[in-house]
Amino acid sequence: MTDAQETAADTSLRTTGGAPPDDVAPAPIPLLEPREGIPPVVATDDALAKVIAAFAAATGPVAVDAERASGYRYGQRAYLVQLRREGAGSTLIDPVGCPDLSGLGEALSGTEWILHAATQDLPCLREIGMIPSSLFDTELAGRLAGFPRVGLGAMVENVLGYALEKGHSAVDWSTRPLPDPWLRYAALDVELLIDLRDALEKELDRQGKLEWAREEFEAIASAPPAPPRQDPWRRTSGMHKVRRRRQMAVVRELWNVRDQVARRRDVSPGKVLGDGAIVEAALALPVNVQALTALPGFGHRMGRRQLEQWQTAVDRAKALPDNELPQPGAQLAGPPPPRAWADKDPAAAARLSAARAAVSELAERLTMPQENLITPDTVRRVCWEPPKNLTPSAVEDLLAGYGARRWQIEQVAPLLVRALAAQA
Repeated sequence: MTDAQETAADTSLRTTGGAPPDDVAPAPIPLLEPREGIPPVVATDDALAKVIAAFAAATGPVAVDAERASGYRYGQRAYLVQLRREGAGSTLIDPVGCPDLSGLGEALSGTEWILHAATQDLPCLREIGMIPSSLFDTELAGRLAGFPRVGLGAMVENVLGYALEKGHSAVDWSTRPLPDPWLRYAALDVELLIDLRDALEKELDRQGKLEWAREEFEAIASAPPAPPRQDPWRRTSGMHKVRRRRQMAVVRELWNVRDQVARRRDVSPGKVLGDGAIVEAALALPVNVQALTALPGFGHRMGRRQLEQWQTAVDRAKALPDNELPQPGAQLAGPPPPRAWADKDPAAAARLSAARAAVSELAERLTMPQENLITPDTVRRVCWEPPKNLTPSAVEDLLAGYGARRWQIEQVAPLLVRALAAQA
């Protein structure tokens, strides 16, 4: 960090997430250019080999970011990877030209990776062979430290006193060649991540939360890939309007056809057919293409062949025998929705109310979001089916079984024991 950056950081860091009065808050300094200029895009094996050698020889943690083409392309693959490390500077890598970055991942083995909102980028990085053994998540660090706004731009501004450009976050990163303004934006995303990490580490240590953060980071780094979702068609927006099993079958058929088309064309499913159109067709059960065309989302811009494709899917669902229709509202594992607790189990509802109040009070005292102190689902599960022998160790074991970290158990178990005992 330069002297000017250190001065800005010292002046701008907000302890416990609280902003200073407006009359003492300095105006953020616009960060317009990377320190070494825009790095050339690495898109060949020879260029990648040089980057691997440079980053392997560099020192300290490595800042990592990835850009996807959400809303434009099928899936969540990375279309640009940005890295920065002391001694190597910044680099921009094109995963289209260099689809296998496992060599780079291996060169960085044992190095701490700094990411912002790590869980968003780790899946696409894993696909190209980049898997961290340890990490520091600056967004999560901001949450634990009590910052009210934890986006990268807000954190860089509040902690380091710099303003990042915000104009290209939602562009189509599959575009080739990538325009220079986009590349500048991408390089700046990792420009100050190391500085941000260092400042947040000091703040977490000052608040006595550094070990908590390290437990959280370890949990993220060691988590296995998420399994594929079961019945992903049930997540169609507007699905709550669909009540009948035959209509659900239409949603399922249309969703599956749309997914196949989107995968084949490598475009976002929403660009093939909107969720709203799927739901409209399910509710209307159109008898032919003409009736389908009259529905919202199936207008005149859609060709005859496409319309016939969708109508065929509708007809296929309408022809299914009853025993092949989807069941409504597949029961999820765990307790029922809290709104039903008062009728199903008033004692459990009382336990949940007391536990929620205790968790809320503690989270406020610790200046962090409740969901980072303990997940709401964990609280619900403990309150719905508490241990038969209500002892501190029994509650601690229950929390651990639901995936709570050691620091969360230490903070939350005592108050849950009291809340559960008061309603026993």
